[in-house]
Amino acid sequence: MAISLDRRAFLRTTGLAGLALGLAACGETTAAGGGGEASGLGSVKLQLSWKKNVEFAGEYFADSKGYFKAAGFSQVELLSGGGSGTSVESGLATGRCWAGLSAPTITAPAVLQGAQLKIVGATFQKNPFAIVSLNKNPIKEAKDLAGKKIGVQDSNELVWNALLKANNLDPSSVTRVPFQSDPSMLTSGQLDGYVGYVTSGPVRLRMQGHDPAYLLFADAGLPLVAETFTVTQETIDKERDKLKAFLTAEIKGWRDAVADPAKSAELATTVYGKDQNLDVKEQTEEAKMQNELVVTPDVKANGLFTITPELIEQNIASLAKAGLNIKAEQLFDLTILDEIYKADPSLKLS
Repeated sequence: MAISLDRRAFLRTTGLAGLALGLAACGETTAAGGGGEASGLGSVKLQLSWKKNVEFAGEYFADSKGYFKAAGFSQVELLSGGGSGTSVESGLATGRCWAGLSAPTITAPAVLQGAQLKIVGATFQKNPFAIVSLNKNPIKEAKDLAGKKIGVQDSNELVWNALLKANNLDPSSVTRVPFQSDPSMLTSGQLDGYVGYVTSGPVRLRMQGHDPAYLLFADAGLPLVAETFTVTQETIDKERDKLKAFLTAEIKGWRDAVADPAKSAELATTVYGKDQNLDVKEQTEEAKMQNELVVTPDVKANGLFTITPELIEQNIASLAKAGLNIKAEQLFDLTILDEIYKADPSLKLS
């Protein structure tokens, strides 16, 4: 599938206008129909950060293997993101969804605008943003950017400028080229590299017969988590057990996804994203790539979705480089996951 990265990034960094108007409705609608069932936790809606591809394999496993139902939910409806849909943050404000998958660079501005939201966990310990290049002229360190021609979408200007600032690079030392996610600009030599997603760009280039290289922003002074579980503060305060049940089912789903990239790709291509014209081989390779962002030594020690205090502080510092000055306690609440793993340590990866 040829995802338009500029469009994707734009949709993930907009949709905040008018957010405050919906905040008053949060308390009335966040359950998304969750209170009407005589038994169990009812039905809730989870808004994904993008269209249904392998990026959400853990959710597919949690649904298809019955983990959500075993946790007490009659249904967890997976809402596609992207397209004409609203942002997760706006969806939470208006009650369109009960929980959502987002990113600190999107949730932080909403919180700074007054939204009562919190990040309670992160699937990706490293954001997939990367500088994608070719090994015949690789960009392996931030200092290698000097003198290069780099494709950067306007919608990625915030993270691009933050990357330069994190590495004390003068913007004038790099030639920024307008870019609309066309990798042929790299392979034809018009670019030395471009800002893209490590989970898809290098995979696609490799499948086209090229030898790609990449530099993760997270490894170049700009660590940020991604695919963050975002909920309203009211959900934390009033539906804590329900949130625990949901995250427990998600943990089980992602344990399966990490263990079986091929099955993850099959679920994405033939079931949940069957209308997206996905390529199963490409999705399998993307699943393998994203596992490297999901499973880290800290995750092996502490459990899926957990974020160490050190990584939280690094995220706060990265947000500051992007001009988003926010405190850790305003944005993150990892106590729910702490309680889940304390109650059942066997949920951790073996």
